[in-house]
Amino acid sequence: MGASIPRIVASAPVERTVAALNEHGAVIVEDVLDADLLARFNAEIDPILEGTSPERTYLNPAIAWFYGNRVRQITGVATRSRIFGHEILPHPFYAGVCGAILGASCSSWQLNVAQVMDRGPGADQQLLHRDEDVWVHLPRPHPEVQVASVIALVDFTAELGATVVAPGSHRWERGRTPLPEELACAEMPAGSAVVYLGSAIHAGGKNSTADRWRRGMHMSFVVGWLRTEENHYLSTPPEVARSLPRRSQELLGYAAHDAIAVGGGYLGAVDLLDPVELLAQAKL
Repeated sequence: MGASIPRIVASAPVERTVAALNEHGAVIVEDVLDADLLARFNAEIDPILEGTSPERTYLNPAIAWFYGNRVRQITGVATRSRIFGHEILPHPFYAGVCGAILGASCSSWQLNVAQVMDRGPGADQQLLHRDEDVWVHLPRPHPEVQVASVIALVDFTAELGATVVAPGSHRWERGRTPLPEELACAEMPAGSAVVYLGSAIHAGGKNSTADRWRRGMHMSFVVGWLRTEENHYLSTPPEVARSLPRRSQELLGYAAHDAIAVGGGYLGAVDLLDPVELLAQAKL
């Protein structure tokens, strides 16, 4: 691997992160989660992961092959982690980046999926892929519809399986496969995130250690009119969403996507009303 990924600290002006994403398709941002937040989140999910087996079933055989049998996963994180739902999901860092990248193509953005992925010893490198390809029916070319990230919950090293990225691949023609020297390894300290566009080629790296798990969390956001990978209305049902901050409710899709002001329509209404208001009124 001979390429490199630019590095920025989370406290830097958001314009620097956005510029790096537009130029390189990916950027490592350090200190997205401060030491206290990181420690509390890890402590909260420790017992969940201890009770989670890497042997599980998936939606279809292709997804089972993609993940393999050496990864422990936590899905529906907003339901299973109060710290995620109250502090990480509505993190202001992501608001700034999503507003700049996605804001021109939607009236609001939403969480696509949050998933803790604890990749164990022997986990192979994933297939190199673009996250946005899950929306294969979306005509091309199109504006960026997704901002994604992998947050390091432990120090990420190449040996442990740090995320591999092909910088600049968001501008490549479809079908181009990166050469080994065009790949970069997102080695970074815990609390950092490699943030990338949905159009950037990347993969989870190979964990070549004998006894260490690479704990990270994928968290991605998409334009508010696009179907999300995770069904948040079922994984975080109203009785749970009701206890979350309003901004987290909105990001989970409990707010209507209202484009009336720009000549569009609305999506996601309940009884012709905004469901986030119905939550506030205890009517949902």
